[in-house]
Order: sequence, then structure tokens, then C-alpha cells
Amino acid sequence: MSLGMGELLLILVIVFVLFGAGKLPQVMQDIGKGIKGLKKGLKEEEKTKEVEKNKSE
Repeated sequence: MSLGMGELLLILVIVFVLFGAGKLPQVMQDIGKGIKGLKKGLKEEEKTKEVEKNKSE
């Protein structure tokens, strides 16, 4: 299930109405930081699993 162009446009309009034009850049920056933190956490988890696997061998 993927989002089409129409759905993405609708979501963007709703976000624009809720937050307004002034806060939209800040909201997008916060979302970007959240995604970056999530990716970092996933990488750290993979490294931890590798270390545990190597210790058990």
C-alpha cells in the first residue's frame, strides 16, 4: 500500500491548514530530525546485535 500523489497533496494541505505557513518550515525540520534519530537508533541496534552475535561465537 503506497500513497499516491493525490493523497500526499491532501496531507500537505491539511498540515498547511493546521500549522500555517509560518510554522511549516519548523515542523518539517523537526520531522527531519526525528527521522534522522530513528535511522541512527536502528543502526546502533544493528551494531549491538552484531557485537552480541560475535560474543556468542
